Amino acid sequence: MPGNKAAQQRPRDSRFNQAFAICNVSVVPDISGALYLPDTRTLVVADLHFEKGSALAARGHLLPPYDTAATLAQLSVVIAAYAPVRVIALGDSFHDARAGERLAANDRSALCGLMAGREWVWILGNHDPEIPAGLGETCAMLEHGGLVFRHEPCNGASPAEVAGHLHPAARVVSPYGSVRRKCFVSDGRRCILPAFGAYTGGLNFRSQAFAGLFAAADIIAHVLGSDRIYAIPESRCIGG
Repeated sequence: MPGNKAAQQRPRDSRFNQAFAICNVSVVPDISGALYLPDTRTLVVADLHFEKGSALAARGHLLPPYDTAATLAQLSVVIAAYAPVRVIALGDSFHDARAGERLAANDRSALCGLMAGREWVWILGNHDPEIPAGLGETCAMLEHGGLVFRHEPCNGASPAEVAGHLHPAARVVSPYGSVRRKCFVSDGRRCILPAFGAYTGGLNFRSQAFAGLFAAADIIAHVLGSDRIYAIPESRCIGG
């Protein structure tokens, strides 16, 4: 795990200046795309997609297959910063059923090092209906600290839901043009996390895939900036 120097380089206000609540549970969005629950010292990440690079390389795509190492390095910085007692991975942690076979020994060792000494919850996703052997237990969903954690958001389900799967991004309008960045999306009742993996993209949260998941008047995009989170109302975001 990278040492404290990496954690100290993270500006303090980038971690704590944009806390919000999901059904009265306080949460802190991080610029990495992770979500921290201070009351239970729990860190939540979505859509790590370990070994996506090697899967693409096997199909002839000219991308360097080192995304797992990059994702683990970023995750280690976040874990060093928050020192969580629990990590919840919201599914699609591994890109496909054979990702464990392609996982390099040093990457597996780094992952096990991050898992050591803390509870680690693997929620299953559509890409990883099972995880590589020897990495702990899995579940389809988890109720914890007053919230429900699952991979895919459930339209029509009760509130207090935290999910991934949709890889939300926002295109924000300003007098100087527009910018597109990954984001958390919440209406105060549920929250969808951005994808954490190094080779994961984003889907505009104003697309049809998000229809019906939020109370339209209350939607806030918590946009990942370079050194802080920006809370942007839906009215300032455009589709496309």
